Amino acid sequence: MEQIKLSFEPEATPEDIEVVHKGLAGFNRQFDPHPVYQPLRIFLRDANQAIQGGLLGEIWNGWLLIDILWVAEDVRRQGLGAQLLLAAEQEASKHQCYAALLDTFSFQARPFYERMGFEVFAELPDCPLPGMARYYMRKTLRALT
Repeated sequence: MEQIKLSFEPEATPEDIEVVHKGLAGFNRQFDPHPVYQPLRIFLRDANQAIQGGLLGEIWNGWLLIDILWVAEDVRRQGLGAQLLLAAEQEASKHQCYAALLDTFSFQARPFYERMGFEVFAELPDCPLPGMARYYMRKTLRALT
């Protein structure tokens, strides 16, 4: 039997990372042979095309999965975060998504997401540091039929 050893690679190549992604996707296909997947990348750009914010996520099998929502400090409190989130939800509706999922830390935007209709369904205390918390939040986008 071939010897397998661990290899820590913080600077792993995109190709090596893709091998792991494809390996898991291949396994998952046993249970979901026709997954619906669409990357979601929405940006806020100023007149010079510099990025002032963005939302990164994906649409996957009826879910809008939000990885990152960020707005530059000097353009916050203008409704731009809400515009990003609503644009993502509109795109998700085109793909018949019924729910959205995200996570946020206690020092980030939980009240904003609650105003936007998200609710906490789980809390991880002392993450990322003692005294802080990570909140997992979801929002129903439409009823399942």
